[in-house]
Amino acid sequence: MITRGCFNYKSLIIRTLDKISVFNKCRKDFFCEVIILLLSIKGRVNFLQLGRFGNFEEQRYRQQFEKPFPFLDFNKELALSHGGNRFVIAFDPSYINKSGKKTPGLGWYWSGCAGQAKWGLEIGGLAAIDLDNHTAFHLEAVQTLIEDKQVTNLTDWYVSVIEKRKDTLSSISKYLVADAWFSKKPFVDQIIALDMHLISRLRDDADLKYLYLGPPTGKRGRPSKYAGKVITENIDTSYFELIEQNQEATVYSAIVYCKSLKQNIRLVHVTYTSDKGKLTRKLYFCTDTQMDALEILDCYQSRFQIEFLYRDGKQHTGLNDSQARSENKLNFQFNAALTAINIAKVEHWLSTPKEERKSFSMADIKTMNHNRLLLQRFIDVFGVNAYSAKNRKHVNELIYYGTIAA
Repeated sequence: MITRGCFNYKSLIIRTLDKISVFNKCRKDFFCEVIILLLSIKGRVNFLQLGRFGNFEEQRYRQQFEKPFPFLDFNKELALSHGGNRFVIAFDPSYINKSGKKTPGLGWYWSGCAGQAKWGLEIGGLAAIDLDNHTAFHLEAVQTLIEDKQVTNLTDWYVSVIEKRKDTLSSISKYLVADAWFSKKPFVDQIIALDMHLISRLRDDADLKYLYLGPPTGKRGRPSKYAGKVITENIDTSYFELIEQNQEATVYSAIVYCKSLKQNIRLVHVTYTSDKGKLTRKLYFCTDTQMDALEILDCYQSRFQIEFLYRDGKQHTGLNDSQARSENKLNFQFNAALTAINIAKVEHWLSTPKEERKSFSMADIKTMNHNRLLLQRFIDVFGVNAYSAKNRKHVNELIYYGTIAA
C-alpha cells in the first residue's frame, strides 16, 4: 500500500472535475475538503464531526450538501481514466440504517446482512466493475423513493433508475449484472428494451427446455421448437458444450429456453465440488445468446465487488452516518462516502503495478490519513519543520503507525 499526501487527493479530484464540468474554486475546494475528511475522520462521519475536524463551520457543510453534484459523470471519468479496458455495469440495492419518522423514503427494506426486512432507507447502487483489475468503481447511489414516483413496485423503480442514466451507462458497457432477485421477466424485458443485456443467476430449479435442432419431422402441425426439459442434475452432455473442467468446478454452456423469462438465453451450468466431495450446481445466464460462457461467469463472479464498496462505505467513510432529513443532503453523503473509496483506490492501489499489489485495505488508508490529520495539527501548533531531512523519517513512521497491511 502506497501512502499519499492530501495534495495527491486534491490534484486527482481537480483534474477529474476539470474534465467533466466547470466549477468555481470555492466548490472545488469544498469537495476536496469533504473527500479528505471522509478518508481521515475516525468514528461517525456527520455534520458535527466535519465541523470539528474540517476547515469550515458545521453550517457550511449542511448548506453545501444541499447543492447538486455530478457524481455519475465524475465517477465515470475516474473509472475510464484509471481502470482497465473491460467493464460491466453492476446494480445492487443496499439497506441503510436510519431511525425517525420524517426522513423521506423511510420504510421496511431487505437487509442481506440481517437476513430480514428492517426499518430504514435503501439506496440503489450503480458501479462499474473493472474486470481487468477485479475491482469496482462506484458510479452513483440513488435513494429508493417509491411513494414520490409514478411506479407501483420496486422492480419498476429500479428500472427507472437505470433508464434515466441509460446513455451514460451504455457508454461504459451494454451489459448489466445483478443478483438472482432480478432474474424475473418484468425486469429483464425492460432492460432489453433499453438496448442492454442482463447477466444474472437463475433459481436452482428453474424450468428450462432444450431447443429442437433436428430436421423437420414431416408430421402435421407446428414444427417442434423444444426437445424436452433440462434436468439440471443430469444435463445432456451431447447438447451442452464442455467449457472448462478442474478439481473445483465443471462448466457447461448452451442456448436454452427459459420458461419464466419466455425467451432463449445463454445458460452457464456450473457444478462446484467442495473439499468434502459435495456437489453444488448453479445456473448463470445472459440474455445475449452470443456472449462467451466464461465471460458470463467472470462478470457474475466479479459482481460481488460492489458489496465491498458498501462494506467499506459503511465501516469507514460514513455511508450509514448521515443525520440529515433532506433528500439532497442524504444523496450527497451517500455518494460522497462511496466516491471517497474510488479516490482512495486510485491513489493507493491502482497506482501500484498489478504484480506488486497487495489486498486493498480501507482500514489502513483510514488509519494513515487519520494519523496525518493529527500529525499536521501537532505540526501547526508546535511549529515543527516536518519536512526537514532529520524529521522526514519520523513523520513517515508516525503516519504508518497502527496500520495492518500497509
